[in-house]
Amino acid sequence: MEKPTLPKGTRDFGPAVMAKRQFIFETIRSVFQKFGFQPLETPAMENLSTLTGKYGEEGDQLLFKILNSGDFLKDADAQLLSTKSSKQITSSISEKGLRYDLTVPFARFVVMNRNEITFPFKRYQIQPVWRADRPQKGRYREFYQCDADVVGTDSLLCEAEIILMITEVFKGLGIADYTIKINHRGILSGIAESIGAKQNETSLFVAIDKLDKIGEEKIKEELRPKGFSEESLTALFDILHVKGTTTNKIAFLQSRFDASESGQKGLRDLQEVFNLLKNYNASDNHVEFDVSLARGLSYYTGCIFEVKINNVAIGSVSGGGRYDNLTQAFGDKENLSGVGFSFGVDRIYDAMDELNLFPKGATATSKVLVCHFDDDSLYYGLGVLSALRAAGIASEIYPDHAKLKKQLDFANKKAIPFAIVIGPEEAQSGQLALKHMDRGEQEKLPIERIIEKIKQP
Repeated sequence: MEKPTLPKGTRDFGPAVMAKRQFIFETIRSVFQKFGFQPLETPAMENLSTLTGKYGEEGDQLLFKILNSGDFLKDADAQLLSTKSSKQITSSISEKGLRYDLTVPFARFVVMNRNEITFPFKRYQIQPVWRADRPQKGRYREFYQCDADVVGTDSLLCEAEIILMITEVFKGLGIADYTIKINHRGILSGIAESIGAKQNETSLFVAIDKLDKIGEEKIKEELRPKGFSEESLTALFDILHVKGTTTNKIAFLQSRFDASESGQKGLRDLQEVFNLLKNYNASDNHVEFDVSLARGLSYYTGCIFEVKINNVAIGSVSGGGRYDNLTQAFGDKENLSGVGFSFGVDRIYDAMDELNLFPKGATATSKVLVCHFDDDSLYYGLGVLSALRAAGIASEIYPDHAKLKKQLDFANKKAIPFAIVIGPEEAQSGQLALKHMDRGEQEKLPIERIIEKIKQP
């Protein structure tokens, strides 16, 4: 019999790992709710007509398609099948796909439910997404995203609050060394105009987006066959390599964007975001204006964000931006502006694990294990268990009759910090043996004092 295996790019999560993941989820969820965002869920699958054309050509190639139910070849066009072209065949054998991200399903939800929604609408969504990518460290085919989006306002206060939320989440997770990179699509358009590449923006943006991965020379090799002259490439990298403070970078670009309206607007928007942060009394120590940031998704139209945890060999752990025209793709007549961002929980987990940042309590399931010697102490222990749980203390009782050593080994393997040992003497006196598992110390106390002690911070 063949041994069971997992599809490449997917993973199982055991209890110890799930406890750490839940720590991340709950930290993010609490910040989203503090900033006024409401929860939303959408189906794992969407119609391909909803998904295609929203992520650019490269993104469309990474969509997982779902074969039609039943005999999916029965009604397929024989002539198309004979071409052996997957692009041509797909539409006749597959109508649905797994969601690629949470933003496009959110936009679809807004269009379908706009009469019931109060705008500006702030939602958060924590669900898995799927991408037919090549699996590698920090890159999976199934992974969770934690999104927060606002639609129905073009206020740049939303962009400022994205930075504030990222900062607060990382503070809650104990991540101190990270960079929030910010740029603007208008600035990228201004760069394209200033080097004479306005008609070839898409190729330029796709190439720039890979700068950190493949370097300057490979970018030039990619752009030369697409009509970029040596002069335009030199001018491009003169801009992309600009150094200094945010103020210095903005001043440098203003001198290059004299004839670019979109470039000037991008600079004004960016400056306003920094002004809003300053008036909130928020530090911008972790925020970097990165002229070369060009997230590859085709729907961003304003500010764009990307977050990296420093000193780990993992890509971006968060990103997003403004997408003014996204809902129009679903037949929405109104130009409904939106902005949002997403946390990649799997990458955050890997980074925190590598940096040993998970707090000790994040791995604990129960706080107390009730141990017993016989039937009488088991029955007495059930009353102790009830009192512990009534006090809000996560606890469990060993279910079988076993030697005390086996019960304590069970507590150690599950990283349960306390054990209450009950024998005939403890059951009669009410003085229970509280064992501190980490240091092996033991003391006898009544259940009321044990509860007080365990609940102490």
